Amino acid sequence: MNGKKLLMGLALGLSVLTTNVLADDAKARAIMEKVDARDDGQTIKQDMLMVLIDKNGNQRKRDMKSFTKDFGLDTHQILFFKSPADVKNTAFLTYDYDNSKKDDDQWLYLPALKKVKRIPSADKSGSFMGSDFSYFDMTQRDLQDYNFKLIKETKVRGHDAWMIESTPRNSKVKRESGYTKTVAIVRKDNYMVVRAINYMKNGKKKYLDLKRIHKQHGVWLVDEMLMSTKKGKSTVHKTILKFKNIKLNKSINDSMFTTRRLEKGI
Repeated sequence: MNGKKLLMGLALGLSVLTTNVLADDAKARAIMEKVDARDDGQTIKQDMLMVLIDKNGNQRKRDMKSFTKDFGLDTHQILFFKSPADVKNTAFLTYDYDNSKKDDDQWLYLPALKKVKRIPSADKSGSFMGSDFSYFDMTQRDLQDYNFKLIKETKVRGHDAWMIESTPRNSKVKRESGYTKTVAIVRKDNYMVVRAINYMKNGKKKYLDLKRIHKQHGVWLVDEMLMSTKKGKSTVHKTILKFKNIKLNKSINDSMFTTRRLEKGI
């Protein structure tokens, strides 16, 4: 997961799908296709710090190590929790498939149980390790599952940008994601989604903000992002993710991305 990895199949009848396709905005889709195609490297190794902040400002910190690799058009990522003690040696593996007809695979290793648990589609809208990110957020969204609408042109931190609304095309995507729609801010110069509002089925909203980004060997990467969950105007919870020691396009053995490696650890 580094930005792009941040920001399901079809379940409706042909007549409804056709109506949805006609409602799609060609310009907005073209922009999102460039977002999807943006170069984010063949491999990424990085250290991660997750900071969980509750409504009273209390913080919990978690240190992680992440490895990501492209396998053709698919992307595999594995995360290892290094500290504190209550999550140490927990590990998470994702296979993010390019094929829209194939559900992404996710597994979680819980050291206390010494067991690898596969995350079912029905649970993907749930919180990932107590954070404001869901299991669904840990994979890339399939463009075929959404209609897009260009709302307006805007600016973010002095950069020209587009504001684009995405709406799930079917109930299966809504159910798995937990979102009824998303409004994203895409920078024009690098095609990164730098801010987004996710509208949840339970009435809450999740606000994503890429606080710091940088360019490394021609590839834009994320240094820090914030996800905040709000109910009305009140912030319920916040999660900060900080990335450091980012190594781009370095060799990673394929064997790193297996359920066996989840149990073995780093």
